[in-house]
Amino acid sequence: MSDAVRIRAEQLDTIASVLPIDRRDKLAELLTDQDVETLKHLVNEGMGENTLRALTSDLAYLEAWSLAATGSPLPWPAPEALLLKFVAHHLWDPAKREGDPDHGMPAEIVQVLRDGGVLRSLGPHAPDTVRRRLANWSTLTKWRGATGAFASPALKSAIRLAVRAVPRQRRRKSAKAVTGDVLAKLLATCGNNSLRDLRDRAILMVAFASGGRRRSEVAGLRKEQLTMEAPVEGEDGSALPSMAIHLGRTKTSGADQDEVVYLTGRPVDALNAWLAAAKIESGAVFRAVDRWGNVSRRALDPKAVNDIVKQRVKLAGLEPGEFSAHGLRSGYLTEASNRGIPLPEAMEQSRHRSVQQASGYYNNASRRNGRASRLLG
Repeated sequence: MSDAVRIRAEQLDTIASVLPIDRRDKLAELLTDQDVETLKHLVNEGMGENTLRALTSDLAYLEAWSLAATGSPLPWPAPEALLLKFVAHHLWDPAKREGDPDHGMPAEIVQVLRDGGVLRSLGPHAPDTVRRRLANWSTLTKWRGATGAFASPALKSAIRLAVRAVPRQRRRKSAKAVTGDVLAKLLATCGNNSLRDLRDRAILMVAFASGGRRRSEVAGLRKEQLTMEAPVEGEDGSALPSMAIHLGRTKTSGADQDEVVYLTGRPVDALNAWLAAAKIESGAVFRAVDRWGNVSRRALDPKAVNDIVKQRVKLAGLEPGEFSAHGLRSGYLTEASNRGIPLPEAMEQSRHRSVQQASGYYNNASRRNGRASRLLG
């Protein structure tokens, strides 16, 4: 590692508490000194963790792509021609490529990006991914005090025509929702009292019961965000433990809004059991556990939450490719609909801001169980 890369890695470490980074050394190689300064500036401005994580990931990809495609780092601002090249390299027609190998991203650039670990997809990018990366590119350009051609008619037209030329079926982030019956099967795989079983049981129950929290919110949860509340009376008259989770600013909340959700009963017990066994009194709630049972001091990466869900799906005898961590979020709303919980009440816990988005899960559940789908049943 060169001195310049080592220094950038150390600078990235200074913002790791706000911006969890699991590939620090690789990012230090891809990003420039100015990139790191920009990220530090954004941290000081109080930008949300999820936004910063996306900006960092996209900036690293853009730098790697620019080096592979042009032999030079990203220019600031980027000329319109480079933006159009980016679209052409990422939104292309697989059918046309079969007869024209020069269509889309050149094979040698694909290989460089795959060897560098920044490109996973073999086909064209999803339009939303391209739009997000262009939007973040634009944001970073503005933070450098420059203006770009991101609003040019030519760029907008290129994206529109590329999307229209290759229709794509929109897929859910998780093909299947982790509803109550599926969750029960996953929890059954956590039957032992090993640290990993205690942790995974707590992750599954907390993520689901707190309204289907995003994996980044689960991974970033800290002990200081948890507050024990007065017990809640159960249906049988028993006292159920209650806990508040202060989410702070989230993806859909306002800048100064403190989002709060509540846990009641078994999820609280599961979380407390993990915290006690792992001896966690402060800092990250969910952490890695090595083969010898040692608990890390650092928080899990959001990807690890998804890996845990898939591992438990596999242990339960289900198909891992059909479920992901997002299935806990969609599963919460689907299960709420199945149990007749009013949509507004469920949204108070899930913290969805869009009624249209949240109601989609309700409508799907109602249609699947309704009379209209059983005319020949």
